[in-house]
Order: sequence, then structure tokens, then C-alpha cells
Amino acid sequence: MPKMKSNRGAKKRFRVTASGKIKRHSAYHSHILTKKSTKRKRNLRKESLIAESDAKRVKRMILA
Repeated sequence: MPKMKSNRGAKKRFRVTASGKIKRHSAYHSHILTKKSTKRKRNLRKESLIAESDAKRVKRMILA
């Protein structure tokens, strides 16, 4: 049986921290930025952790 392949799209979108949690970038920061406040755009720059309910699925995609 061949090796499992990782999902290349997911591999580029998520990063695993040293403790094993998964970080992601915020959405809504690519276009139509004129109507968004400076504070909102600044907060969208930050990375956040994915939901615990998605962690198992994402780990399987990026660590396969």
C-alpha cells in the first residue's frame, strides 16, 4: 500500500506549534479593506489557533 500524501493546500495554510496545537491566519484580510476599520484590519493580521473540533482533521491532512 502506498504512503499517505499530505494535503498540500492545508500544509501551506496551517502550522504546528511546539506544543502540538495548530495555528492559522485570519480570513477577510485580502480585499475590500477600505470599509474595514484600522483596528479590525490590525486584529486580522494576528494568527490564532484552530478550533479544537477541527484539530484532528487538520492534523491528519498536514502530518500524513
